[in-house]
Amino acid sequence: MSFSITSAFDSGNIRVLSISGTEADLEIETDHRSDFYQWFHFRVGNAAGRELTLRITNTAGSAYPLGWPGYRARVSEDRETWRQADTSYQDRVLTITVRPQTNALWVAYFAPYSMERHYDLVARIAARPGVTQRELTRTLDGRPLDCLTLGTGAKQVWLYARQHPGESMAEWWMEGALEKLTDPADATSRALLAAATFNIVPNMNPDGSFRGHLRTNAAGVNLNREWHAPSAERSPEVLAVRDAMDATGVDFAMDVHGDEAIPANFIAGFEGIPSFDPAKGALFTRFRDTLAERSPDFQIAKGYEVAPPGKANMSMSTTQLAERYGAVSMTLEMPFKDHDDNSDPEFGWSPERCKRLAHDCLDNLAAMIDAL
Repeated sequence: MSFSITSAFDSGNIRVLSISGTEADLEIETDHRSDFYQWFHFRVGNAAGRELTLRITNTAGSAYPLGWPGYRARVSEDRETWRQADTSYQDRVLTITVRPQTNALWVAYFAPYSMERHYDLVARIAARPGVTQRELTRTLDGRPLDCLTLGTGAKQVWLYARQHPGESMAEWWMEGALEKLTDPADATSRALLAAATFNIVPNMNPDGSFRGHLRTNAAGVNLNREWHAPSAERSPEVLAVRDAMDATGVDFAMDVHGDEAIPANFIAGFEGIPSFDPAKGALFTRFRDTLAERSPDFQIAKGYEVAPPGKANMSMSTTQLAERYGAVSMTLEMPFKDHDDNSDPEFGWSPERCKRLAHDCLDNLAAMIDAL
């Protein structure tokens, strides 16, 4: 019996070109109305005990081809534990070699965070004491854009993730942050909630997440290039969140992402904005540097180039929030590969490590919240 491959499910993405014997040739589908592609997520069926060779043949034309060298795909038979698979990139083809123990094996670019899990997370956290849940808007596909609010302090903190839906590690981070903030036994979280009000959007791009997109929403729009001029037609998600921010103001903001190429966790800031304030810049640097001291899963040597004075891209959320509200804002990037400074050969950068990094980020924020 030949094995099968399908991606007809929440966050699935793959096109089957051919299946022959124990080999398959595949392609990643582009985001709807866009040229972006890199995220894949599919299920292999009826192959227990057989060694399979799965070739993704269009990776050289993907959004970030430098993300493939040194990368290892994630596989799971229970959709809970995701391990790294034998993966190579040669002659412009990504080859994944697997031997499933059961007749259903899931293969993904990173451990997926489904929309069903998102709804479960929102419902679970919203039921906890002191948490308010609301829909900021409906997306172009009609999905709710959820925001969770908790805390009683004067400082306004905004945490938001998955503007780029294929960066599923960002919502694993959010799960860790929300669990910590709602843990009544966590003294640090209690102090944070007394000092600040947290406004949390765990998934900025529900449509792209469900559709299996890498980078865009249902209109094929990259949300993190819309913050200067969002619209109901192109980017209702950004428009609704920015309107909510206008109502509260923003003292501290973190935009949570994943990076395809750099094998490290790092933070990017707002140095190039027109009204750059050195005092605010010093608070950003303090957060970054003390996080590196606190967490073995964070570093400051690798990252993006810093924009020269006045040359920041103001369509991105981190720079726009720093300029618009005087916020200490930042973009957290986590790897699809592994955090090489503290690597894990079996699991790589994993959901569990995303959640631990969220705890470290909140502990770090607690140590400086009064300075914001």
